[in-house]
Amino acid sequence: MKKTWIILAVIAVVVLLIYSSVKGTYNNMVTQDEAVNANWAQVENVYQRRADLIPNLVNTVKGYAAHEQETLEGVIEARSKATAVNVKPENLNAQSLQQFQQAQSGLSSALSRLMVVVERYPDLKANQNFLDLQAQLEGTENRITVERRKFNESARAFNTYIRTFPKNIYANLFGFDKKAYFEAEQGAEKAPEVSFD
Repeated sequence: MKKTWIILAVIAVVVLLIYSSVKGTYNNMVTQDEAVNANWAQVENVYQRRADLIPNLVNTVKGYAAHEQETLEGVIEARSKATAVNVKPENLNAQSLQQFQQAQSGLSSALSRLMVVVERYPDLKANQNFLDLQAQLEGTENRITVERRKFNESARAFNTYIRTFPKNIYANLFGFDKKAYFEAEQGAEKAPEVSFD
C-alpha cells in the first residue's frame, strides 16, 4: 500500500512538472507573440501618420506647382495603394510583409519625386506651412525606421524562443509560427547615383 502511494506521488509530481513546463512555455509564447503584434500595430501607426500627412503636403505643393499634376497624382495614387495593403497580425508572414513593403516603397518613391519637384519652386520651399509639413514628414520617416527596428527585434526574440529545444515542440504543437522581418529592399546595398547635370 505504501508503494502505491509513493508511485502515485511520483506520478503526481511528474504531471505537475510537465503541466508547469507546458503552461509556462505556452504563456511565454503568447506574451512574445502579443509583443510582436503590438510592435506591428505601432509600425502600421507610423505609416498611417505618413499617409495622413501626404494630402496636406500635396495640397500645399498644388498651390505653387499646378502644372506638376502628373507628379501630384502619382503621390496620391501611391498613397492609395499603400493604405490599401493591410497586414493582420495573424497573417504576418514573409509574403504579406513583402507586399506591404512594396506598397510603402512605392509611396516613398513618389514622395521623393515630389521633393525633386519642390526644388524648382523657391517660394514653396520658403512657405512656412510647407516647411512644417516637410519637418513632420521627416520626423515620421525617422519614426518608421525606429518602429521597424523594434518590430524586427521583437520578431527575432519570438523566433529565437520558439525555435529552441524543447520549446520548438510546444510551438509546433500549439501552432506558433516564425514571424517575418522587415528586410532591406533589393538594390539598397548600392549607393544612389548623384548627378548634377
